[in-house]
Amino acid sequence: MLKPEALSQKLQAQGYVMSPDQALTVAIALHLEKPLLIEGPAGVGKTELAKVLSQSLKAPLIRLQCYEGLGEEKALYEWNYSKQLLHIQADKKREWNQLETEIFSEEYLLERPLLKAIRNKKRVVLLIDELDRVDEEFEAFLFELLSDFQITIPEMGTVMAKHKPIVMLTSNETRELSEALRRRCIYLYITFPTREREKEIVLKKVPGISEKLAEQVVTYVQALRKRELKKPPSVSETLDWARSLQLLGINHIDDAVVHQTAPLLLKNKADLESVHQMDKIVRE
Repeated sequence: MLKPEALSQKLQAQGYVMSPDQALTVAIALHLEKPLLIEGPAGVGKTELAKVLSQSLKAPLIRLQCYEGLGEEKALYEWNYSKQLLHIQADKKREWNQLETEIFSEEYLLERPLLKAIRNKKRVVLLIDELDRVDEEFEAFLFELLSDFQITIPEMGTVMAKHKPIVMLTSNETRELSEALRRRCIYLYITFPTREREKEIVLKKVPGISEKLAEQVVTYVQALRKRELKKPPSVSETLDWARSLQLLGINHIDDAVVHQTAPLLLKNKADLESVHQMDKIVRE
């Protein structure tokens, strides 16, 4: 088993900072070869974890980006209908039962992310991103993959994984996922980092930033998250703000700087109006 401390060091080498408890959960999921379900607010590093884990383990990343209306054909496989039709038209004299075996064969199969991960010659990291965007029917469709690492293609039979993929699922909690799915996964919840950890992230991700400016950036962002905002600033937006301040040559944050650069942190009109009315948070 890859020890949590060693895993944490590998991820830190890729610029990803996580707590010992989080590292332990990820290490257990890897050891048990079970899918890892990661929930939490948008922008806290759920997707990034899959990316850096892929880099750390030198395992290719295959990503299925979920969206409303996503169907099996875009996630699993499709048949090359144009090529099948051409084959049928070119061989009209033969009976359908003779053609069927040929056109539903490997030559006409188009792999999509799930099938590609199952049939890959190497162990891969399969990221099923923002699963809460799809409906319960699609969620149920994933059960065979999550439980048995296999997929059934009606025309060809069951395809077993050559190497069990490292499956990571993310959710922003916009929809409650089913208990059946949760039972099949190891669970990890990632929320906004503590002040100390976010400062550590800023110092690691923004080379050359002064400790004083990093402290001010994190102080302000942490204060913003305590307000009733429609979209609190994410960690990625904290980093964008810190990089922008550094680019502009700003080494001290005051009210004028905040008002000028607030759109880097807040992506909603009502939130922007709210922040312009805030009492002074960052003290000299």
